[in-house]
Amino acid sequence: MKAVITVTGKDNVGIIAKVSNECAKFGVNILDISQSVLKEYFAMIMIVEINDLNIDFGKFVDEMTELGKQNNLQIHTMHEDIFNSMHKI
Repeated sequence: MKAVITVTGKDNVGIIAKVSNECAKFGVNILDISQSVLKEYFAMIMIVEINDLNIDFGKFVDEMTELGKQNNLQIHTMHEDIFNSMHKI
């Protein structure tokens, strides 16, 4: 199973490291990552594998959201099935 994680906010040092470390802490494997900086704004999207997630998915979503709050970022985590359903025509 996969999930999509998006991260947006003001750019600063260590954003990718913080998000990656949080994923590793919960057994989440990063499959693909794309990030860019537009002026002072940071944007990243990650596709992650959650097969070995060591906590409930809902709790993982909450942990990622809290990480965002602690670092003045918006972090949204969505299960791939929901993401795909939202983007079907």
